[in-house]
Amino acid sequence: MTLLTKKIKEDLPSLYANEDKSEDDTAVVVKFFTPDSYWTWYATEFDGTDTFFGLVDGQEQELGYFSLRELKSIRGPFGLPIERDRHFTPKSLSKVREGIAVLN
Repeated sequence: MTLLTKKIKEDLPSLYANEDKSEDDTAVVVKFFTPDSYWTWYATEFDGTDTFFGLVDGQEQELGYFSLRELKSIRGPFGLPIERDRHFTPKSLSKVREGIAVLN
């Protein structure tokens, strides 16, 4: 599976583009996940080459940087690679956090 399509790359704002925006105004454009684990990455920005910024939901939930190279190299506990959620609809960061809270 292609983790980052040309369209998604074009849709992701550059790094720091959302710096002055609230979570209601910051869009999560793409969601990556491990199909055999609970880790999920929600990208809100991209440097155009390798570095994303967004919400990482794993052992803890935090905003931070992660790389495309890293996502491509990670394997879950059963050896499955990271996937892009092809059915994810972009939504605000606050809505994503609300959805995660409901699941927990």
